[in-house]
Amino acid sequence: MGRFIFSAMLVVACTAVGFAQSDEYKKIEVYGGYSHNRVDDGGAFSDRAGFNGFNTSVTGNITKYVGLKFDLSGHYNKQTIPLFAPTSQLKFDSSLYNFLGGVQLKDNASEGTFKPYAHALVGAAHTRNKGTFSGACAAIVPTPCPNFDFSDTGLAGALGGGLDIRLNSRFDIRVIQADYNPTRINDITRHNFRIGAGIVIH
Repeated sequence: MGRFIFSAMLVVACTAVGFAQSDEYKKIEVYGGYSHNRVDDGGAFSDRAGFNGFNTSVTGNITKYVGLKFDLSGHYNKQTIPLFAPTSQLKFDSSLYNFLGGVQLKDNASEGTFKPYAHALVGAAHTRNKGTFSGACAAIVPTPCPNFDFSDTGLAGALGGGLDIRLNSRFDIRVIQADYNPTRINDITRHNFRIGAGIVIH
């Protein structure tokens, strides 16, 4: 699913290149890149797992400094956890998707090299956790454990920003984007932090 979504965003990015731009400021901005999310495992600022994935966004600038932004990200984590019985283990696959929209503040002038920005986004997050057991549940209970597959959707947001460096009239390098990415899933608020980098197309 993540590869399909990322491919779709690349098609949008290529289409955006053909859009006419104002001489005063850029009207369309499409971003795609790598993202790493430190996902809160327990609803506190202590236990975290590293999720790797992608982050894409499309921004329509309504003025020189204000844009309306749609942001999509997907992050993934795989772990193998040994259990009590010899040779038994749990393979744990997790994914977290964010579907967000909001406002971006940035100097969108056609000129200039360094382009810092900030954004405030809100929307939904979807998480899935799939567990696959191998071996016995425990040494004293030598029977297979039942596999499980749990998913849920809840509120999410992103508050942060970053820095773009202009390469030419069409391309910027997003050297960093950093966000506080809280989610409210299964009645638990989780305090996640994501960071990434990539390419911006105008």
